[in-house]
Amino acid sequence: MSHQKPHLPSKVCVTCGRCFDWRKKWEKCWDQVKHCSEKCRKNRKKAGT
Repeated sequence: MSHQKPHLPSKVCVTCGRCFDWRKKWEKCWDQVKHCSEKCRKNRKKAGT
């Protein structure tokens, strides 16, 4: 029997535009999460210009 994940909320990354799902480490700060990865977070200024 395989493990089924429940429906998790998702967002769109403001830097790359890709969709990403909720993660346990973002449980307490999900409202503030805007980027799908550390790479996108670091490159956010390059994409905005």
